[in-house]
Amino acid sequence: MTTIIPEPIKQNWHSRGYSFGVFRDPPGQVWADFVHQTDELVVLAEGEIEVEIEGKAQRPQIGEEVFISENAVHTVRNVGLTNNVWFHGYKNIS
Repeated sequence: MTTIIPEPIKQNWHSRGYSFGVFRDPPGQVWADFVHQTDELVVLAEGEIEVEIEGKAQRPQIGEEVFISENAVHTVRNVGLTNNVWFHGYKNIS
């Protein structure tokens, strides 16, 4: 099993002007139809997710960064059979 260490991702995102947060979701959890006024990054750390952006779904691999542009309608789903962990960050608005 691949282990993603959060600190290097957090440091990288902060250097690029993004916040850093962690979600831990049970199987079947859905965060549906969100829209943010800023860009967002997502990285899967454990388990499985599906990220749907403007109607186009993708299933990133562990460690793969997904970019969600500002104002894009997006949904994140735990499509696995176990709990998942994923990181998210928002572009800081100055």
